[in-house]
Amino acid sequence: MHFGLCSSRILCVRVCAVSFLRVCVLKTTVSMPKRAKKNEEAVEGETGNGAEPAKKEKKGKEPEAPILYEDPPDKMSSKDGRASNMKITSWNVDGLRAWVKKNGLDWVRKEDPDVLCLQETKCAEKALPSAITDMPEYPHKYWAGSEDKEGYSGVAMLCKTEPLNVTYGIGKEEHDKEGRVITAEFPSFFLVTAYVPNASRGLVRLDYRKTWDVDFRAYLSGLDQRKPLVLCGDLNVAHQEIDLKNPKGNRKNAGFTPEEREGFTKLLEAGFTDSFRELYPEQANAYTFWTYMMNARAKNVGWRLDYFLLSSALFPGLCDSKIRNTAMGSDHCPITLYLAV
Repeated sequence: MHFGLCSSRILCVRVCAVSFLRVCVLKTTVSMPKRAKKNEEAVEGETGNGAEPAKKEKKGKEPEAPILYEDPPDKMSSKDGRASNMKITSWNVDGLRAWVKKNGLDWVRKEDPDVLCLQETKCAEKALPSAITDMPEYPHKYWAGSEDKEGYSGVAMLCKTEPLNVTYGIGKEEHDKEGRVITAEFPSFFLVTAYVPNASRGLVRLDYRKTWDVDFRAYLSGLDQRKPLVLCGDLNVAHQEIDLKNPKGNRKNAGFTPEEREGFTKLLEAGFTDSFRELYPEQANAYTFWTYMMNARAKNVGWRLDYFLLSSALFPGLCDSKIRNTAMGSDHCPITLYLAV
């Protein structure tokens, strides 16, 4: 009888223990999904993709904020202490008529350069908008366009002071028919504005571009023997890796091929100085062109294709070389040179 009582107590304890365990397991089973769901909702709210926390750590990094370039305050005197007395602005407008409609001239009036050089105007002289042909600020205006293709290429130069002489092209018909160069002679220097040909998609014009580089360099060197010069415009090449956002992915693309970069190097070796890189040798993320695709400008995924090059004789008078990257109206931004001449 005593033995039987012990057995009953043992059985009771076992039943109670089993029941307790079942209750604990049941509570755990009920509460775990609630915590998991809460975690999933938190992750979904952060990433918008409903990923689990472990995957989020690996793949769900927040996109890096773009590194933008801030144009520093203008320097108005040269290293040798001379005050700037010449201000030149260059802008690839990617279609003059569209650029005028986007209020490009309002920006020009605020910038107020002594000379305004434009590239890729894509507009015959007979079709120029009156808003620019009638500008009283620039009484001396010069235009060059493609002879063969309507709405292709084209450059312009607008001056407050009349140049001594103005010529068009570089003296070679195969290049000059595309309307890519205007040269103005001033008392102490030549000003050349150029829209250098693009090697094009698939590099179909790379051979032509190589020929252009040789002929254009010879033309500039000939001018330089007579009088120092300023070259400005869209030169359609990013010279060094620092001059574009993604150099590794563009080595075989127009504007960053070894051949085009070598052509630019030879131009510098001929006695000309890249004014911006001379003043700001380590400045990265400073670009003048951004494709319209993939929100490239907001992300500052760009190229530095627009330049002011100076003859060595003018270099001592260099005050500043500016990239006006906040000016809108084209897939390029304007650049401005301050010079003491």
